[in-house]
Amino acid sequence: MKGSDDVDTPALRKARGAFFTPPALAHFLSEWAIRSSADTVLEPSCGDAAFLLPAVDRLRALGAKADMPGQLHGVEIHDASATAANTRLAAHGASARIAIGDFFDEGPPPSKYDAVIGNPPYVRYQQFSGDARAKSLQAALAQGVRLTGLASSWAAFTIHASHFLKEDGRLGLVLPAELLTVNYASQVRRFLLDRFAKVRLVLFEELVFPDVLEEVVLLLAEGSGGAPSFEVYQARNLNDLERMCSDSWVGYAPAGDQKWTPALLPAAALDVYARLTDDAGFSTLLGGWGETYLGAVTGNNDYFSLTRAEVAKLKLDQSELLPISPPGSKHLRGLTFGSAAWESLAKEGKRCFLFAPGPKPSAAARAYIAKGEKEGVHLTYKCRNRTPWWRVPLVERPDLLFTYMNHDRPRLITNDAETQFLNSLYGVKLNDAVRAIGRELLPLVCLNSATLLGAEVVGRAYGGGMLKHEPREADLLPVPSAATLEAVADELRAIRPQIGRALRGAKPQRAIDLVDTILLERHLGLSPLEVGGLRGARDLLFQRRVTRSRSERATN
Repeated sequence: MKGSDDVDTPALRKARGAFFTPPALAHFLSEWAIRSSADTVLEPSCGDAAFLLPAVDRLRALGAKADMPGQLHGVEIHDASATAANTRLAAHGASARIAIGDFFDEGPPPSKYDAVIGNPPYVRYQQFSGDARAKSLQAALAQGVRLTGLASSWAAFTIHASHFLKEDGRLGLVLPAELLTVNYASQVRRFLLDRFAKVRLVLFEELVFPDVLEEVVLLLAEGSGGAPSFEVYQARNLNDLERMCSDSWVGYAPAGDQKWTPALLPAAALDVYARLTDDAGFSTLLGGWGETYLGAVTGNNDYFSLTRAEVAKLKLDQSELLPISPPGSKHLRGLTFGSAAWESLAKEGKRCFLFAPGPKPSAAARAYIAKGEKEGVHLTYKCRNRTPWWRVPLVERPDLLFTYMNHDRPRLITNDAETQFLNSLYGVKLNDAVRAIGRELLPLVCLNSATLLGAEVVGRAYGGGMLKHEPREADLLPVPSAATLEAVADELRAIRPQIGRALRGAKPQRAIDLVDTILLERHLGLSPLEVGGLRGARDLLFQRRVTRSRSERATN
């Protein structure tokens, strides 16, 4: 037993990822998972018996013996909580065998369980380290699942818990909604569909944990042998659990490692989105328009990107410099990045020049190279792995610039200035056949609700609620076909001034409304109600990102 100095506190519970489960969730999962009076039950992170107590009620309702000898088991790393669990069970006229220790140190007994239920600890990867992480990764690997270093504690816990089930057993867990959306959970998603015969998820529109901003899903997995799809029930709140019926479930069949993000969408909006992106007029992906690639990697932007004042001070010749879009993307708010905009940024003192001397640097360039060596720039990873270290490998000048890290939405911008660019942006080199119209109108037409929804679906949420697209994810962005763009070109040209004013005035929704009317309604035939559903679905995923960022700030 721990002494009085080790009394549990909110800070200690947070450190080990323990969050109190609303009784309605525990009762629901217990009633779903326990189907016979003889069922054996494990709560692998039992705390003070949040799931074991409703398991007692369920077993008794099914006709189990009063004391249920040997049917209830638990594991709890915090011995004071285990003591509290035993006390609560005793007051309920029941008992359980509760092992005190780390669940990842536990191996399944000779006779496995009919039901494993609980709320796994949720510790983000930043705090989940050392022996605890090593044991969790090894436990997952023992089941054939190799998790990445970004995985939070619940991922390995879910996989390990499955190992304690009988072949026809049931796994009922409360998991973070990031199960559906984050890349590191792809291995967990694949494991669930490979391991179980049926996988169901209950999603909530409202937050259901008091004082916790993290969204959750209920995992209901049973049987074995593999499932080709999973099913989802969309609940507004805990009260909706009582109204669940057999026709409440909607099935989804993900392709490969595709994220399960679409399951978060309202069924009506998902149907419209699926129909639209299967339509020939909107079935093109950004990757079908051309090649997406990362900007030049300097190894040290502060050294290689220069302001006009620095260029003058260093007396560098213009022949040893290249114009670039300054590092970052805040300056890219409109539809085009032209020479006038570049000149304005240069006058403002932005880093608009790339140090790019030829094979025989001038005396001024040699002096700057010597300065870099004195400061150790040549020792950075990228620099020391190229010869000469001061020559930045250039990429092809793109037709379009793509902002891949955004709070609101990714932006496509025509590179009218024809500048080079750095790795804070992607470039898009359009195919020859569509280059002219793509440069002119693709950034404009992508301001539609279907493409913006697609950005949320194929992208990934990062810290602070940022939406990031890797190049392969940017390639999956759904955009209109070239034929569609040609068909609406004149109408888009007519509204271009209004779009520009809306973007400059920080009113992107006005621009989106204009494009939606022309593209989605007039040309592709969606009703205003259907377009509104796409907007609402995009807003839903956006708000989930924002909510997650608040949760991260609250838990850090």
